[in-house]
Amino acid sequence: MRALLAFDKFKDALTARQACEFAADALRQHHPDWQLDLCPLADGGEGFAEILTHAAGGRMQTLPVSGPRGEQVDAAFGLVPLRNIPAAARALLQIENSPVAVIEMASASGLALLPPDRRDLWLASSRGTGELIRAAHAQGAAAILLGVGGSATNDLGLGALAALGLEFRSATGELIAVPVPAEWKQVARIEGAVLHTLPPVCIACDVSNPLLGPRGCAAIYGPQKGLAPADLAQLEHASARLALMLTAHCGQPDTLMDLPGAGAAGGIAFGLMTAAGATLLPGADLVAAWLDLDARLTAADLVLTGEGRFDASSLSGKGPGAVAGRAHAFGKQTHIFAGVVSMPPRAGLYAHGITPPGVPLEEALRTAGPNLAAAVARAL
Repeated sequence: MRALLAFDKFKDALTARQACEFAADALRQHHPDWQLDLCPLADGGEGFAEILTHAAGGRMQTLPVSGPRGEQVDAAFGLVPLRNIPAAARALLQIENSPVAVIEMASASGLALLPPDRRDLWLASSRGTGELIRAAHAQGAAAILLGVGGSATNDLGLGALAALGLEFRSATGELIAVPVPAEWKQVARIEGAVLHTLPPVCIACDVSNPLLGPRGCAAIYGPQKGLAPADLAQLEHASARLALMLTAHCGQPDTLMDLPGAGAAGGIAFGLMTAAGATLLPGADLVAAWLDLDARLTAADLVLTGEGRFDASSLSGKGPGAVAGRAHAFGKQTHIFAGVVSMPPRAGLYAHGITPPGVPLEEALRTAGPNLAAAVARAL
């Protein structure tokens, strides 16, 4: 029996790799003769760089960068030889040179880096993400692949662009080194340009939000980043002003604000498209191609997947939902494990809640690993 273990992270409890390992340990105890293929999943947020770099035999580099509130954090990026990336992923990237740097915004500018009482998008900057891009360029990266899930920011990527060479100045010429939204009223002009030698930047993105409006980044994602509902109109107005200023400075059309995905990660997609010529790629498709998922599903007799929460809508999404859908299409028996499961029965798909009844959330998060292993042992 060959089993594919393709888990995403269990938020606030397990990384994708840890989830795969707990499930694998349970199977090894009960089925020592089974062949196990561990395939941690990445959605552009936490774990994106490490998972893709490890899968392609690359190397990780760690360095201190600016965190979302200016404090120093240790973040890492990967460098991957182009030849190690599966052909289907290379076709999506449309990159010809090596190496490729794999960066996740969450490691430098992520919401998880801040406790709830410090989450304030008016003060959060993407500067650390720009510092990672600059460091990868200095290490010889010929292309940048950026995952933008899990951000703490809504600064249009201006912090990252400041790290890459743009200057934001007041009416008196004073440099605004960290152009967070709370400082935007002081910005009177933009000067300079991003590094002229910056390699192509590809953004792995699965959201379709524009920059502004009722489906824009502030309206949809602002509340989880600390935005008070009463402040939305003020932020939208300020965002529109800075976005128009940026497009004018870079000689780009302001219609970039309306592109699906421009609002990804607090608008960093818009900022990097405008000032650095970045392109957007379908993240779920790229990750599946990078991990050679279809070939691994074809080789498997049994598929295990899961994440923190799983419901019927997950099957039309990315990550474990996409794995389950693909596995079902291939006729593979598929078991889904999640802290919370809410989906109707479906032939060939078996859903398992891992949390015992009545267990408080804090305890469920703390014991997620053993609970997952126990659920896998019960099911198989």
